[in-house]
Amino acid sequence: MDAHQDPPRTAVEMNPTGWGDAAAATALPDAARGLIEMVFGLDDRPATTSVELPAPGLAPELLDGLRDLLGAEHVRTDDETRRLRTRGKSTPDLLKARAGDLSDAPDAVVRPGTHDDVTALLAYAVEHHLAVVPFGGGTSVTGGLAARREGYAGLLSLDLIRMKRLLAVDHESMTATLEPGLRGPEAEALLAAEGLTLGHYPQSFEYASIGGFAATRSSGQSSAGYGRFDALVVGLTVATPQGELTLGSAPANAAGPDLRQLVLGSEGAFGVITSVTVRVRRLPAVKVYEGWRWPSFDDGAAAMRTLAQAGLLPTVIRLSDESETAINLARPDEIGGESAGGCMMITGYEGEQEAVDAKRAAVTAVLTGLGGDPLGEEPGRSWAHGRFNAPYLRDALLDVGVLVETLETATFWSNRDRLYADVKAALTASLGEGTIVLCHISHVYETGCSLYFTVAAKEGADPLAQWQVAKAAASDAMIGAGATITHHHAVGTDHKPWFAQEIGPVGVSILRAVKADLDPTGILNPGVMVP
Repeated sequence: MDAHQDPPRTAVEMNPTGWGDAAAATALPDAARGLIEMVFGLDDRPATTSVELPAPGLAPELLDGLRDLLGAEHVRTDDETRRLRTRGKSTPDLLKARAGDLSDAPDAVVRPGTHDDVTALLAYAVEHHLAVVPFGGGTSVTGGLAARREGYAGLLSLDLIRMKRLLAVDHESMTATLEPGLRGPEAEALLAAEGLTLGHYPQSFEYASIGGFAATRSSGQSSAGYGRFDALVVGLTVATPQGELTLGSAPANAAGPDLRQLVLGSEGAFGVITSVTVRVRRLPAVKVYEGWRWPSFDDGAAAMRTLAQAGLLPTVIRLSDESETAINLARPDEIGGESAGGCMMITGYEGEQEAVDAKRAAVTAVLTGLGGDPLGEEPGRSWAHGRFNAPYLRDALLDVGVLVETLETATFWSNRDRLYADVKAALTASLGEGTIVLCHISHVYETGCSLYFTVAAKEGADPLAQWQVAKAAASDAMIGAGATITHHHAVGTDHKPWFAQEIGPVGVSILRAVKADLDPTGILNPGVMVP
């Protein structure tokens, strides 16, 4: 194949004050609007007006040097481009943008086209002490794009949008090498042309990038079948201020600690990922999703554990608690409508027909034997149709004065009940009476699971401070219960205090030592990830 073929492009940029494509944003469905009005009342907010950004702070001679490196057309300082590369898409990010606070805007957006471009750019940044924030899809929800800029001669958004090629495919080994700027749909389109799929579908799939998946140790909705992204990665190329790091000479090895895992999850603080080699699968001939109803969250969770420990997990499996089921959040097309009651489980199967039939029959036998009530394929189709739309709902709720945010964690099965209760109690106590806390089990392992919470409360006078108090309370509850601070949202800046508690002082010392060795002048995403 031609390693330099042009990939399909995702032309639409993310809405700077909301999620995804501004043209795809919709008002609350009538049923959902009625539910929200009953619980919180409605306080329609005026549309956000465009805000002028702070002037770029880079000295003219530094801009000229960047243009000499990359070409003038690949160094952008206009307001529109800088606005699109300001922060990520957490609720605090959007609240700041809606309030006109764009103080984290980069001074310039630079767009390298090759690994060598990135290497030269980092050398230039070291020489002139410029902070560099690698940017893929902009979907961070933990402050991963809000670098510290004090003490630097300027802040650059290193936009990987030009690095979007499928570099190599090994059909015999079933691997593919991708550049980091490819968004999820672009990567899948290139692989599909080869009869292959990566199968990585986080909720951010439409906008998140291959480099971002690696840098945040992403986990997708089909990870029960395909694996977490870090489990799919077999090789990496990384540009660092100290030189090139190339990892992945074999599918497995015992050659010391696996340095790939040091890069995966590093959020651009140790280097810039310039290519990723991943394990791929044949395109599935069949995809089928279905629903199950369970009397309680405990019953459904016990069924998930049984499947995981029996080695019978389907490609997709997720379970909503009673509250999330009651408002049909697992069925985005029917939010606010009448639900089936109990707890909704979605299962999905992908692959060749014979394999799908066999796995589906085995799983059905176990779930039926444990008391599950099969609901057929309609709930599964509804979930699949709306699987990437929840962030648009968050924006619509912000438009009517309802504070909405998500957070996630993971623990062992024996600790699930305590973690679930403690986080719900912390959120309810901090946000006050009337707060809605929903939860689903998003990912399942033999030894435990991930809990993904959605929180809604009436906005107060200072919604940003309101959420920060609640986030801190929930984070304290997670660490207090012995769970992780994040299962798949990464550390960013928001989770750093609790990340330090999770890994302890020796763990913090190790990360700081790696940072000091690979990035001795501290130019890479300063203030992010490393406590």
